[in-house]
Amino acid sequence: MGPNGSGKSTLAYVLAGREGYEVTDGEVLWNGENVLEMEPDERAAKGVFLAFQYPMEIPGVATMTFLRTALNAVRRKRGQKELTTPEFLKRVREEATGLGIADEILKRPLNVGFSGGEKKRMEILQMAVLEPTLCVLDETDSGLDIDAVRVVSAGVNKLALQGPGDARHHPLPAAAELHRARQGARDGRTAASRRPAARSWRSSWRRPATPSSRPRLPERDARGRRGIPALGGAS
Repeated sequence: MGPNGSGKSTLAYVLAGREGYEVTDGEVLWNGENVLEMEPDERAAKGVFLAFQYPMEIPGVATMTFLRTALNAVRRKRGQKELTTPEFLKRVREEATGLGIADEILKRPLNVGFSGGEKKRMEILQMAVLEPTLCVLDETDSGLDIDAVRVVSAGVNKLALQGPGDARHHPLPAAAELHRARQGARDGRTAASRRPAARSWRSSWRRPATPSSRPRLPERDARGRRGIPALGGAS
C-alpha cells in the first residue's frame, strides 16, 4: 500500500524482470536464490508471478494457446511432465468455473474485447494455472465493481490457502478481502509492514458500537399509554 508514485509498480516490475529498470544495489532472495540474476522465464519457473494493473490485449494469440504454452514452458523448466490436451482442458475449465469465466471468453484472443473485470479474472486464472509461490498483484481491484472484487478476492484467497505462496497487494477494497500481509511504501522504500492477526478481517473492520441516536419514546403510564412530550417547555 502507498500513495501514487511511491514505487509499488516499479518494485513489481523489477521483481518480474521487466526491461528498462536497473538495480544499482542489493539482491532479492526468494527461496534462497537471488531472482535478480535470473531471466524473466527463469523467475516464472521459480514461482514468481506478476498480475498487471492494466493487462494488455494481445490480438492473434488465443487465450487457451497462451495458457497452455505458458504452463508447459514452466513445467519443463521445473522438470515436470507437460500436461496432455485433456488434462490441460480439465484443469483450466475447473479453475475458470470458480472465477466465473465462461467458455466463450476462453475462446477469444487474450484480453481482446474483455471488460475490466474479465481481464482481472483472466490474470487470476493464469495465477491458478501456473501455481506460483510469489504472487505480486499490482492494484488488482483497479477498474472492478464490488462484485468482481469479491470474485477475484475469493480466487486469490483460495490459491493462498492451497499452497505456500505469498500475496502482496495495494488497494483498500481488495485489502479488506485479501487478508494477507500488507506492505506500506513511500518514496520508493518500504515504510511499514504488517501481518494481520489470526482473527478474520471482518472482525477487525466491524464498526464500533455506539449509543443509538434514535429518540427515546416517553415512558408508559399506569394504563399502558405513552404521554406526549411537552413542546417549548409547556405542560
